[in-house]
Amino acid sequence: MDTDGDETDCDRDEENEAEEEKNWLILPDVQDCIGAIDGTHVRASVREHEQPKYIGRKGYATQNIMAACDFNMCFTFAWAGWEGAAHDTRIFNEALRRPEINFPHPIGDKYYVVDAGYPNTRDYLAPYKGTNIRYHLPDFRRGKTVASRAPRGPKEIFNYHHSSLRNVIERTFGVWKARWEILQHMHINYTYETQVKIVLASMAIHNYIRKKDTCDEGFTMAEQESYTPNNGRGSNDINEVNEDTSTQHRIDDLYMSAVRDMIAGDLTKPR
Repeated sequence: MDTDGDETDCDRDEENEAEEEKNWLILPDVQDCIGAIDGTHVRASVREHEQPKYIGRKGYATQNIMAACDFNMCFTFAWAGWEGAAHDTRIFNEALRRPEINFPHPIGDKYYVVDAGYPNTRDYLAPYKGTNIRYHLPDFRRGKTVASRAPRGPKEIFNYHHSSLRNVIERTFGVWKARWEILQHMHINYTYETQVKIVLASMAIHNYIRKKDTCDEGFTMAEQESYTPNNGRGSNDINEVNEDTSTQHRIDDLYMSAVRDMIAGDLTKPR
């Protein structure tokens, strides 16, 4: 049967994701979002006796990098050099705690979107978690019918929009890694300190290209709804969240949970 010109379910899914992201961004509470935060790994070459602390879930030596980006796919913060076995949440908490790191803290009601491996607390909006609550976009695409792929209930509707928005950090990592083959094969002759500098320098050049070259092929591909970044990270890669039980932290958690519930409620209202 000739299907030229016919719209497939996948095409409709991608169009829906683009429309849902636009709907999310017009909500008053969501307009305060300034970007996304996540961790990523690049291969590291280290001496054999040092390798254990650099080998995490990847099964080989890596350095772990915490990064933040804006919605133009530019890095706004990067902390490279952590051992591959370090948890993303540990790096995150250290970045917030140590003023010398110069992490760009949100001001006022502004916030970042983060994945389920990070705490849902003031300034950092995480998705809902639960055994039967989907979050990552591939989880919504696996169903055989449109109905099975559609988010179910306010929490999944929120998660679907949240994941669509937070996907900008995955796209940013994807463009960056695809451009620099050295990130996949660090030469053994480079010291670890040099490898860290290579990561940071390549991120700076990434930003320069984004701002100066409006026709760059890598960014043009990443702007397509069908773009799937290859960051070596699966939908189930979620780190354990280290709970802070202080009174102030509990207040911050309750505040951001209220913001999340408010956005989820707004998303389910007919427009």
